[in-house]
Amino acid sequence: QVQLVESGGGMVQAGGSLRLSCAASGTIFSINTMGWYRQAPGKQRELIAIITSGGNINYADSVKGRFTISRDNAKNTVFLQMNSLKPEDTAVYYCKMTILNSLKWNAYWGQGTEVTVSA
Repeated sequence: QVQLVESGGGMVQAGGSLRLSCAASGTIFSINTMGWYRQAPGKQRELIAIITSGGNINYADSVKGRFTISRDNAKNTVFLQMNSLKPEDTAVYYCKMTILNSLKWNAYWGQGTEVTVSA
């Protein structure tokens, strides 16, 4: 019913930038929170940025000042602009949205996009 498709991952040198996108499609009445998570090899998945429908934003300390989350409600899309990338940012990045479809809110995940930052 609902699908989240991510794009924009890849390989970059330290100090470089990447922009991730995540677009939702399907039966969508409304989207509340949109967020980005990442999971590095051997580590747990962690929340790095979240934006509410009202525009409230929070970042993990590890990315604050370097990453920017934004959303385009008309396109059901969330973005993550990543600047000043570091090797420790290497991970699989996942988007997550809380979406109202049918009569209830559900959480949906993207398939993940890999980001590799070389020293």
